[in-house]
Amino acid sequence: MADCRLTTLPGCELVIGGYPRFHYNACGGQANGRSQAGIDEEHVLEFSAQSTSIPALNWRTTRFLGLPLPPGLSVAIHPVALGGRYVPASGELELDFQACFRFRAGLARGLSITAPDLVVKTRLTTEAMQSQRHQRQGRRLMGSQPGVLVGAALIEPTGEAWFDRFLGLPDEALAVLHCQLSLEGRNCG
Repeated sequence: MADCRLTTLPGCELVIGGYPRFHYNACGGQANGRSQAGIDEEHVLEFSAQSTSIPALNWRTTRFLGLPLPPGLSVAIHPVALGGRYVPASGELELDFQACFRFRAGLARGLSITAPDLVVKTRLTTEAMQSQRHQRQGRRLMGSQPGVLVGAALIEPTGEAWFDRFLGLPDEALAVLHCQLSLEGRNCG
Protein backbone atom coordinates (compact mmCIF):
# COMPACT_ATOMS: atom_id res chain seq x y z
CA MET A 1 0.00 0.00 0.00
CA ALA A 2 1.09 3.58 -0.66
CA ASP A 3 0.10 6.94 0.77
CA CYS A 4 -2.44 9.12 -1.03
CA ARG A 5 -3.94 12.55 -0.41
CA LEU A 6 -7.09 14.21 -1.72
CA THR A 7 -7.05 18.02 -1.57
CA THR A 8 -10.11 20.22 -2.04
CA LEU A 9 -9.94 23.48 -4.00
CA PRO A 10 -11.94 26.68 -4.55
CA GLY A 11 -14.85 26.76 -6.98
CA CYS A 12 -17.05 24.12 -5.33
CA GLU A 13 -20.86 24.18 -5.23
CA LEU A 14 -23.57 22.76 -2.99
CA VAL A 15 -27.32 22.65 -3.52
CA ILE A 16 -30.00 21.36 -1.18
CA GLY A 17 -33.57 20.86 -2.27
CA GLY A 18 -35.09 23.73 -4.22
CA TYR A 19 -32.70 26.34 -2.81
CA PRO A 20 -30.36 28.22 -5.16
CA ARG A 21 -26.77 27.08 -5.47
CA PHE A 22 -24.24 27.80 -2.71
CA HIS A 23 -20.79 28.75 -4.04
CA TYR A 24 -18.24 27.21 -1.70
CA ASN A 25 -14.49 27.69 -1.35
CA ALA A 26 -13.29 24.34 0.03
CA CYS A 27 -9.62 25.33 -0.27
CA GLY A 28 -7.59 23.78 2.52
CA GLY A 29 -9.60 20.61 2.93
CA GLN A 30 -7.77 17.32 2.69
CA ALA A 31 -8.06 13.60 3.24
CA ASN A 32 -5.04 11.40 3.91
CA GLY A 33 -5.23 7.73 3.15
CA ARG A 34 -3.80 4.64 1.56
CA SER A 35 -3.79 3.44 -2.04
CA GLN A 36 -3.44 -0.14 -3.21
CA ALA A 37 -2.95 -1.09 -6.86
CA GLY A 38 -5.60 -3.53 -7.98
CA ILE A 39 -6.77 -5.17 -11.17
CA ASP A 40 -6.17 -3.37 -14.52
CA GLU A 41 -4.09 -0.58 -12.96
CA GLU A 42 -7.04 0.49 -10.81
CA HIS A 43 -6.11 1.82 -7.38
CA VAL A 44 -8.31 1.17 -4.35
CA LEU A 45 -8.34 4.26 -2.11
CA GLU A 46 -9.13 4.29 1.61
CA PHE A 47 -9.14 7.54 3.57
CA SER A 48 -9.28 7.83 7.33
CA ALA A 49 -12.29 9.81 8.58
CA GLN A 50 -10.12 11.06 11.47
CA SER A 51 -7.54 12.55 9.08
CA THR A 52 -10.15 14.05 6.72
CA SER A 53 -10.89 17.75 7.17
CA ILE A 54 -13.43 19.74 5.19
CA PRO A 55 -13.84 23.50 5.72
CA ALA A 56 -17.16 24.55 7.26
CA LEU A 57 -19.71 26.50 5.25
CA ASN A 58 -19.70 29.98 6.78
CA TRP A 59 -19.33 33.67 5.89
CA ARG A 60 -15.66 33.14 4.96
CA THR A 61 -16.14 30.17 2.63
CA THR A 62 -19.65 30.34 1.23
CA ARG A 63 -21.72 32.69 -0.90
CA PHE A 64 -25.47 32.39 -1.42
CA LEU A 65 -27.22 34.54 -4.04
CA GLY A 66 -23.94 36.42 -4.45
CA LEU A 67 -23.65 37.34 -0.76
CA PRO A 68 -21.64 35.70 2.04
CA LEU A 69 -23.55 33.67 4.57
CA PRO A 70 -24.52 35.80 7.58
CA PRO A 71 -21.94 35.83 10.39
CA GLY A 72 -22.84 33.30 13.06
CA LEU A 73 -24.37 30.86 10.56
CA SER A 74 -22.23 27.79 9.90
CA VAL A 75 -22.50 24.22 8.72
CA ALA A 76 -19.68 21.98 9.93
CA ILE A 77 -18.93 18.85 7.90
CA HIS A 78 -17.92 15.77 9.90
CA PRO A 79 -16.70 12.94 7.63
CA VAL A 80 -17.72 9.40 8.54
CA ALA A 81 -16.36 7.41 5.56
CA LEU A 82 -14.45 8.12 2.33
CA GLY A 83 -13.05 5.57 -0.10
CA GLY A 84 -13.26 4.34 -3.65
CA ARG A 85 -11.23 3.76 -6.76
CA TYR A 86 -8.93 5.66 -9.11
CA VAL A 87 -7.78 4.67 -12.62
CA PRO A 88 -4.56 6.61 -13.40
CA ALA A 89 -4.60 5.79 -17.13
CA SER A 90 -8.01 7.42 -17.67
CA GLY A 91 -8.12 9.86 -14.72
CA GLU A 92 -11.45 8.38 -13.56
CA LEU A 93 -12.12 8.73 -9.83
CA GLU A 94 -15.11 7.43 -7.81
CA LEU A 95 -15.45 7.91 -4.07
CA ASP A 96 -18.16 6.78 -1.68
CA PHE A 97 -18.64 9.60 0.82
CA GLN A 98 -20.59 9.76 4.06
CA ALA A 99 -20.69 12.73 6.43
CA CYS A 100 -22.79 14.50 9.03
CA PHE A 101 -23.58 18.14 8.26
CA ARG A 102 -24.13 20.13 11.50
CA PHE A 103 -26.08 23.39 11.26
CA ARG A 104 -25.51 26.13 13.85
CA ALA A 105 -26.82 29.69 13.98
CA GLY A 106 -25.25 31.98 16.56
CA LEU A 107 -27.63 34.51 18.04
CA ALA A 108 -27.15 37.58 20.25
CA ARG A 109 -25.88 37.20 23.83
CA GLY A 110 -24.08 33.93 23.16
CA LEU A 111 -27.22 31.97 22.35
CA SER A 112 -27.29 29.60 19.41
CA ILE A 113 -29.66 27.32 17.55
CA THR A 114 -28.52 23.90 16.45
CA ALA A 115 -30.31 21.28 14.43
CA PRO A 116 -29.94 17.51 14.17
CA ASP A 117 -27.26 16.28 11.78
CA LEU A 118 -28.05 15.99 8.10
CA VAL A 119 -26.69 12.58 7.09
CA VAL A 120 -25.24 12.64 3.58
CA LYS A 121 -24.30 9.45 1.69
CA THR A 122 -23.28 9.78 -1.94
CA ARG A 123 -21.01 8.48 -4.66
CA LEU A 124 -18.79 11.26 -5.97
CA THR A 125 -17.59 10.70 -9.53
CA THR A 126 -15.60 12.37 -12.27
CA GLU A 127 -18.14 10.94 -14.73
CA ALA A 128 -21.66 12.07 -15.65
CA MET A 129 -24.24 11.89 -12.89
CA GLN A 130 -28.02 12.16 -13.05
CA SER A 131 -30.63 12.07 -10.30
CA GLN A 132 -34.29 13.09 -10.19
CA ARG A 133 -33.40 16.74 -9.60
CA HIS A 134 -29.81 17.14 -10.85
CA GLN A 135 -27.69 16.36 -13.87
CA ARG A 136 -23.96 17.20 -13.87
CA GLN A 137 -20.76 16.19 -15.59
CA GLY A 138 -17.58 15.73 -13.58
CA ARG A 139 -14.06 16.16 -14.95
CA ARG A 140 -11.36 13.50 -14.85
CA LEU A 141 -7.96 14.06 -13.22
CA MET A 142 -5.70 14.48 -16.25
CA GLY A 143 -2.08 15.61 -16.07
CA SER A 144 -1.67 18.61 -13.80
CA GLN A 145 -5.31 19.68 -14.17
CA PRO A 146 -7.56 19.31 -11.11
CA GLY A 147 -10.61 17.12 -11.40
CA VAL A 148 -14.24 17.75 -10.55
CA LEU A 149 -16.25 15.24 -8.54
CA VAL A 150 -20.05 15.39 -8.69
CA GLY A 151 -22.65 13.53 -6.66
CA ALA A 152 -26.26 13.68 -5.52
CA ALA A 153 -27.72 12.34 -2.29
CA LEU A 154 -31.20 11.87 -0.89
CA ILE A 155 -31.38 13.75 2.41
CA GLU A 156 -33.82 12.12 4.78
CA PRO A 157 -35.81 14.10 7.38
CA THR A 158 -33.98 14.73 10.67
CA GLY A 159 -37.07 14.41 12.86
CA GLU A 160 -36.88 18.09 13.88
CA ALA A 161 -40.10 19.44 12.31
CA TRP A 162 -39.05 23.10 11.93
CA PHE A 163 -35.72 22.14 10.32
CA ASP A 164 -37.24 19.53 7.99
CA ARG A 165 -39.85 22.07 6.81
CA PHE A 166 -37.19 24.77 6.36
CA LEU A 167 -35.14 22.49 4.09
CA GLY A 168 -38.13 20.72 2.50
CA LEU A 169 -36.91 17.27 3.55
CA PRO A 170 -36.84 14.68 2.24
CA ASP A 171 -35.14 16.08 -0.87
CA GLU A 172 -31.92 15.82 -2.83
CA ALA A 173 -28.61 17.55 -2.35
CA LEU A 174 -25.91 18.07 -4.98
CA ALA A 175 -22.16 18.44 -4.45
CA VAL A 176 -19.65 19.72 -7.01
CA LEU A 177 -16.11 19.36 -5.66
CA HIS A 178 -12.94 20.64 -7.34
CA CYS A 179 -10.03 18.52 -6.16
CA GLN A 180 -6.57 17.11 -6.69
CA LEU A 181 -5.29 13.62 -5.88
CA SER A 182 -1.71 12.66 -5.04
CA LEU A 183 -0.38 9.11 -4.89
CA GLU A 184 2.98 8.76 -3.05
CA GLY A 185 3.76 12.42 -3.72
CA ARG A 186 2.83 12.18 -7.43
CA ASN A 187 0.21 14.76 -8.43
CA CYS A 188 -2.59 13.01 -10.35
CA GLY A 189 -4.55 16.06 -11.35
